[in-house]
Amino acid sequence: MAQSNIKVAVQKFGNFLSSMVMPNISAFIAWGLITALFIPTGFFPNESLAKMVSPMVTYLLPLLIGYTGGKLIHAERGAVVGAIATMGVIAGTDIPMFLGAMAMGPLGGYVIKKFDQWIEGKVKSGFEMLVNNFSAGILGGLLAIIAFLAVGPAVKTLTGWLVDGVDWLVATGLLPLTSILIEPAKVLFLNNAINHGVLSPIALEQAKQAGQSALFLLESNPGPGLGVLLAYCIFGKGTAKKSAPGAAIIHFLGGIHEIYFPYILMRPLLFLAVILGGMSGVFTLVLLGGGLFAPASPGSILAIAAVTPHNAGAFAANFAAVLVAAVVSFVVAAFVLKTGKQTDENIEDAAKKMQEMKGKKSSVADVFASNPGEFPQNVNKIVFACDAGMGSSAMGASLLRKKVKEAGLGVSVTNTSISNLPSDAQIVITQEELTPRAQNKLPGAYHVSVDNFLSSPEYETLIDRLQNGGQDPVEEIVEDAENNVPNNDAQTNDGLLLEENVFLNQSFTTKEDAIRFAGNALFKAGYVKENYIEAMIERDQITSTYMGNDVAIPHGTEEAKKEVLKSGFTVIQVPDGIDFDGNLVRVIFGIAGKDGTHLEILSGIAVTCSEMENIEKIVNAKTAAEIIDILNGSKE
Repeated sequence: MAQSNIKVAVQKFGNFLSSMVMPNISAFIAWGLITALFIPTGFFPNESLAKMVSPMVTYLLPLLIGYTGGKLIHAERGAVVGAIATMGVIAGTDIPMFLGAMAMGPLGGYVIKKFDQWIEGKVKSGFEMLVNNFSAGILGGLLAIIAFLAVGPAVKTLTGWLVDGVDWLVATGLLPLTSILIEPAKVLFLNNAINHGVLSPIALEQAKQAGQSALFLLESNPGPGLGVLLAYCIFGKGTAKKSAPGAAIIHFLGGIHEIYFPYILMRPLLFLAVILGGMSGVFTLVLLGGGLFAPASPGSILAIAAVTPHNAGAFAANFAAVLVAAVVSFVVAAFVLKTGKQTDENIEDAAKKMQEMKGKKSSVADVFASNPGEFPQNVNKIVFACDAGMGSSAMGASLLRKKVKEAGLGVSVTNTSISNLPSDAQIVITQEELTPRAQNKLPGAYHVSVDNFLSSPEYETLIDRLQNGGQDPVEEIVEDAENNVPNNDAQTNDGLLLEENVFLNQSFTTKEDAIRFAGNALFKAGYVKENYIEAMIERDQITSTYMGNDVAIPHGTEEAKKEVLKSGFTVIQVPDGIDFDGNLVRVIFGIAGKDGTHLEILSGIAVTCSEMENIEKIVNAKTAAEIIDILNGSKE
């Protein structure tokens, strides 16, 4: 039990560190590009433009990390105090303070949060703004002084020790052994925390002296992951084999290393492949004298090329390190896959396992256990929110509304876009990646994150919670006309769900191909303008339109509602499945919604698809009429 608790604590810590870095990756990319282009050894040396490099790495990046760390703890006030505290640690040293920012940012947020809790209810009316501004300024200033005098010098000393330690590892030829820790930690915890939190500060010190550092390429080398994915392309089974080629391209060219983590978790012996691949790559890198002069963010071969010193020897060394790592990883992974038990490997299950190992919430019950706010009393309004307010949120609201009514609870369940969240919403339910936006929009509400809008058991927890809160049964739920699902008597499904818009036995290489197919079908059927198709792609990039239970519902962004001519649906049957961000999708509903006229039928679809038995029926249906009958069955 103690080991399990330690593991969970370490995972949460890694998750938190990564949460400070990830929102600011674009800033790291901007700095890396300016460095690659304009420093004296860059592709286009420019003395004037190169002056931006040092201020960005000294001030901009640490301040962004500190600001984000404080915001994670206590919203905007935490962010401001965290940034002030971070400025102290920056001014207290002459080295980039990524580690110091990761310490002072959250500390600033924590201090102001505790202060706000202490004075809650004690400030006289009319003095709130005065107290808020002065408290943040005073506490931020004190923390900045502490950071300047103590934290900054301490972090600088620690960084010096780490640099000396790395120099010793290089001198003794032991640097490749770091892969024993780095490669599993990337999969089990979070890679950005390792790369930008630990390796980059040390590498920056080495780069100052030598012009480059091998440490920049220890974590970002795409070779080990590429080898595993290529092995799956040839020797894998089931959906894992089918999805591996696309994953390999995204990993190698896009630099999204997380995409190969589920493939490792399906076969834990593959940890050996990435460890040996990583060690081989580091050995090659050190042997040939390779390295980068800035972080490769993300870990793409293109980004690596951009920050490789501008000489043939450096390019040869770095590319050789990637190639050797990929070859060794491929050979080991191929042996593991060929000699292991041959099963139909389910990439969806592995992705869920990865989320659990990284401490991500997988159910409403988990969120209730960790949500820092108090569950509201006398709940009368629950709001589902998504980016556009017409797709995933409408389906989730339909399911929960049905359960609330069956339980006899007098609670309004509506859906909307995050930008239009009503101020009187007591409980707000969103997909995990959208929860921070919803919290910023409506900090006073109780927020629930879900990763499967169609999973009925998750909603049972909320129903139980509401019943325990002592809600009085009522015969009918009265909702606001703006967000209400239209009355069945006033609706007609004619023109919304037609047999000619049901497509059987389709297959796609990527989810983007599938979304474009759904969008083109809507366009050809006269439901939308052609621009709506790109808006569907954009919406899925904002947050996945995967709904759970092998279902995806691609639709446009909130801004694209003006491109909708009339409400309508397309239904696409994909028997072999298509990968949606690590999730298997076999049924796709393309959605165009105008003025709420699509919500009734969307409600019926949600109820039908909440049961896997119905999904199997849809996937195995032989005619469009059969699918229409299955979907209409929930409304009888």
